[in-house]
Amino acid sequence: MDKKNFTFSGKLLFVLLIFNTLNVFAQWQTDVRLTNDPSLSYTSYNNTWCIASNGNVLHVVWQDYRDGNLEIYYKRSTDGGVTWGTDVRLTNDGAFSENPSVAVSGQIVHVIWQDNRQGAGNDDIFYKRSSDGGATWGADIQLTNDAAYSQYSSLAVSGSAVHIVWHDTRDSDYEIYYKHSTDGGISWSADMRLTNSVGISYYPSIAVNSSLIHVVWYDNRGGNNYHIYYKHSTDNGVSWGPDTHLSDTNSNSADPCISVSGSLINVVWEDNRDGNIEVYYKRSTDGGSTWGADARLTNNTADSRHPSVASSGSIVHIVWDDNRDGYQQLYYKRSTDGGATWSADTRITNTPPFSAYPSVSLSGTAVHIVWQDSRDGNLEIYYKRDPTGNPAGIINIGSVIPKAFSLSQNYPNPFNPSTKIQFAVPKSSFVKMVVYDISGKEIETLVNQNLNAGEFIVDWGASNYSSGVYLYKITAGSFTDTKKMILIK
Repeated sequence: MDKKNFTFSGKLLFVLLIFNTLNVFAQWQTDVRLTNDPSLSYTSYNNTWCIASNGNVLHVVWQDYRDGNLEIYYKRSTDGGVTWGTDVRLTNDGAFSENPSVAVSGQIVHVIWQDNRQGAGNDDIFYKRSSDGGATWGADIQLTNDAAYSQYSSLAVSGSAVHIVWHDTRDSDYEIYYKHSTDGGISWSADMRLTNSVGISYYPSIAVNSSLIHVVWYDNRGGNNYHIYYKHSTDNGVSWGPDTHLSDTNSNSADPCISVSGSLINVVWEDNRDGNIEVYYKRSTDGGSTWGADARLTNNTADSRHPSVASSGSIVHIVWDDNRDGYQQLYYKRSTDGGATWSADTRITNTPPFSAYPSVSLSGTAVHIVWQDSRDGNLEIYYKRDPTGNPAGIINIGSVIPKAFSLSQNYPNPFNPSTKIQFAVPKSSFVKMVVYDISGKEIETLVNQNLNAGEFIVDWGASNYSSGVYLYKITAGSFTDTKKMILIK
């Protein structure tokens, strides 16, 4: 046998064994207490994410009462959640600073929150960023300035583009507003009103994939019941499509959360159509143009609330709080086929009296969750992870440091519906790998993080794309390379 083919076959077998091992032994590790003070520490509402990850660096934000009023705090882990740094106070004023959201792109960490330092009855959205991975932080930047309530903001980033949404009372009732930055948070656009209905529009959640921006919220424009609505922009937030009604019209639907992976859009919310509150899910496989049916994800006599969703390729992860056990605890489930089918519920906390308001984030093969927890007699922030719960992530396949950057041909090729791409990184670098259609349109980002030196495999699941030729491009420092691959269905 040719030595080159033998080496390649051996590597492929090794990778397949790794993937099988991950699927068999994926498990949640023990809870980690992140705060320890006699005051109250809260996570935000489920429309935001209180945790963001970039490779092995994790960023967590929360609101905390230890200073006599609510302030925003931050901490990070640089080893994938094994150990954690000290608490960092991000705000310092005599007002309430609350409901933070965090996102990261490369070394730039973005945080937004609402703050009433301008006076009672005048909450505004504030922002700050770190340009060195959370080591140091810039000044607070006021993003809204009106005599109304600007509250419950949600944040998403794609490269240097930063997008935020919030609900706002400047128009007498609550409406959804949006603004963005195209230079990594240095300068910002004017506020843009996204909704204009006679009802109340609440608690938006935002997700972004390149220039495609997706927003969901709940709204009672149809009468007394609240329903889930959606809209998107295809030009980086410059213009927006119409509002799309997503949920059932005969029940109350609330607290939506959205994630995006390529053309797959995932929306979860809580819904009382079954006589109690259950978690529901809906997906679009064409970037938000059309939508599938509502899918009920929970089925018990208790209330299942505050779902948070994250996705990577065709794998979708959901976490929520649930009182089926007599007290609120966290439950989790995932889909490995883009939301078509779902695993059984997995209980991931077991500590009365309650665990609530979780946020979920993905990094490589790991799933990370933070939440607020009362097991210590007061509310504290807790964290846990499943280091192998996202098997479509990036796998380091060897300990030998390569001599040069390289990008291998995907295998299998042609493929249906998934393929693997191997690449080599000779030194610690920020690596980005993007998939394009044959016209050159960016459709999915597979890698967008700092990686240590090594050889890696990344999986691309193309179940939501049509047959054809696709391109994949890697950028790492000054190195770039592009190759073709063929999807045949």
